[in-house]
Amino acid sequence: MVRLPFEELDSQSTPMGEINLRRRIEPSRQVDVYEVKLGDEFLMSSLFTVAEIELARLGLAAVDGDDLDVVVGGLGLGYTAVAALEDERVRSLTVVEALPEVIGWHERRLLPEASRLVDDGRTRLVRGDFFALAAGDEGFDPHAPGRRFDAILLDVDHSPRHVLHRSHAGFYTPDGLRAMSRFLGPDGVFALWSDDPPDDGFLDVLHELFSHARAEVVAFDNFYTGGESTNTVYVARR
Repeated sequence: MVRLPFEELDSQSTPMGEINLRRRIEPSRQVDVYEVKLGDEFLMSSLFTVAEIELARLGLAAVDGDDLDVVVGGLGLGYTAVAALEDERVRSLTVVEALPEVIGWHERRLLPEASRLVDDGRTRLVRGDFFALAAGDEGFDPHAPGRRFDAILLDVDHSPRHVLHRSHAGFYTPDGLRAMSRFLGPDGVFALWSDDPPDDGFLDVLHELFSHARAEVVAFDNFYTGGESTNTVYVARR
């Protein structure tokens, strides 16, 4: 079968704007690239996934023990969730995604990592607003209100200061993070992906609420610029 140089795999209206999933061939590498666009903004690309994968690896590396119950906030292209499943200690993975369209992409196997995710018996895809669930009383598992987890890994906003929707901003305050931490076990870990450099102000907030907190700079080659790009992964432990 001849691959088309570009195809739109799905396009739907959402409360946050038009969301598009598309596949194109990157001419300089001759590889398939999957991209998500929300309105006029590019949200994610399968070209650069190092930091999304490191979010899972760094977050789970900070967790002691076995039989881990993990939450991933934000499904996206699935790289964080699949990386979490690669940790053999993970007993269950609850992936919270606000947009049913994104869940549908995976259930329809439109994405390269979809089968690895949805065919794994440890995975549950939950439609819900991560930030609303973090602030509420029932938490992230609709079948077990108040359930606590060993790790909560979050990749939704660009950074604590650059949010996709103004309703998310309160999460990154002491009150917002304190509410979320109710659903972590006694030694639970919260990890967050950010597109911005380490933010000392946000680290101060984490130090206020967690016993240990750090910002890891994740570097990766950027062939567009011919140099190196970086993201940040915050890891905080109770």
